[in-house]
Amino acid sequence: MMPEDFLAFERESETKHEFYDGQIFAMAGTSAAHNVICMNLARMVGNGVLGKPCRTFGMDLRVHVSPNGFFTYPDLIVVCGEPVYFDTAFDTLVNPKVIVEVLSPSTEAYDRGRKFALYEEIVSLTDYLLVSQDMARVEHFEREDAAHWRRSAYASLEQTVSIRSIDCGLPMSEIYRLVEFEDRVPLRKQVDEGGEGPASSGRSSTSERAYSAAE
Repeated sequence: MMPEDFLAFERESETKHEFYDGQIFAMAGTSAAHNVICMNLARMVGNGVLGKPCRTFGMDLRVHVSPNGFFTYPDLIVVCGEPVYFDTAFDTLVNPKVIVEVLSPSTEAYDRGRKFALYEEIVSLTDYLLVSQDMARVEHFEREDAAHWRRSAYASLEQTVSIRSIDCGLPMSEIYRLVEFEDRVPLRKQVDEGGEGPASSGRSSTSERAYSAAE
């Protein structure tokens, strides 16, 4: 199947699909927590880029990775400068600057591995964020050069995720506002009451490491 055939199919479909190497792959549905986190992020990032030459797009807009032909739907996209689209339907971006994915059990390994490897080929991409939905944890990969990314991990509701490329800070407490985690006391309540949060194991709740694209 050619990309044009996929897009013709997708624009008539009631469900979302990814496309890679001539094949179509159905995308999984999302949970309530996933949607709440996405809305929180869209609000904060949207407010954070007000007055800047950037704009945000939600999970209904496709991204096309031109070098490898991949089509998918990130949970949140930031574009700076003029958006560039795949065709005149204006529903498929090719120049995202920031991509955010909210993790789920069925997609976490894919989002960390193969999907990230495909995203790395987007020349305009400077930041990739992975946001857990079953615990307060965000991983931020910041591009250093063509082959290396710096990873920062956040696991405390008192921290703020800093996206320097768009001068935007995302408080962890706001990312997880109104999110309750299954089979445990909500982390916001644990912190407010002085209880033990996920980062109180004696280790630092923020870590940084430089990653090579070859890893």
